Amino acid sequence: MSEGEPSDWVGIEGLPESDSIPVFATSDARFTIPDTTLHPITKSIAIFVLFIAASGFLNGLDYASPDSGLVQPDEFVYRLSLTAPPNSAMFDGEVFDHTGTPIEGAEIKLEWEETPGWFNSSVTYTDSNGSFSFEYVKPGLARIDISVVRGNSTDTLVERLLLSPPALIEPYGFTRIDFTVPSTETFDEEPCPYGQETCSKRLIDRNEEQKENPRMDPRAAGIYIMIGYGFMGVSVIAVGFVVWALRTGSVSVLRMSTIFAFFGQGHYYAACILGLTAFLLTFAIPKRNKILNTGSFDADLQSPL
Repeated sequence: MSEGEPSDWVGIEGLPESDSIPVFATSDARFTIPDTTLHPITKSIAIFVLFIAASGFLNGLDYASPDSGLVQPDEFVYRLSLTAPPNSAMFDGEVFDHTGTPIEGAEIKLEWEETPGWFNSSVTYTDSNGSFSFEYVKPGLARIDISVVRGNSTDTLVERLLLSPPALIEPYGFTRIDFTVPSTETFDEEPCPYGQETCSKRLIDRNEEQKENPRMDPRAAGIYIMIGYGFMGVSVIAVGFVVWALRTGSVSVLRMSTIFAFFGQGHYYAACILGLTAFLLTFAIPKRNKILNTGSFDADLQSPL
């Protein structure tokens, strides 16, 4: 023992070093990641949404064709008027003769059904510009009688109207229609009532021929067409989301497409059920995971340093 070395170190020898071999234990654990491939159920729902979107596009195309199709603008406006508040329609217009000259002093009588079986009416006269107006009347079907005194005769034109209900958040619906009273020669060709040879009160009644398609504000037909283009646009967006979902495997994107498809079905409750059904089906899609491929990882462990 050298000088200065503690006596406690006596008998302590170094331990022999040995070459250790690393030992790896295995288990059944697997690394998993979300599977981005679509489940077969998802593909079926995607095809269902495409069908709904195509139906919505055809629905919008029907709206955008006011002169043909299953639904006409007057039918659409009439259905809205059934649930409109009472006395929420404003109606005005102008009266002209067959040459386009405004008629002053023409009697305008408007009649509408206030409640089932009970009718209400209001009378006004045209001003120097041939203009007239009615306020706070019931939206929906109405009848207008335009009477013009000409010499010793009173000529009356009767037409069937559809008064527009309020649109969106507006409190009142506005309707503007202009009328042209036929010439005296046209009234002369009409038969007198009760089989008389001559009469001082002559009538041209278009109420019956306009029963299927009453006269309405042309602006209401324009709004109807815009709604049709809106339905078509929403349906196209729904198709775009379906394609996106098929390419990315995202259920959330597919669910978003069902929402757009729902709003493309219009105001038919039976058709909207299709979009709602597709939306609920997206929550039944099972989530899948796939096992992470560890082949390259094992090879790295076995390769020499």
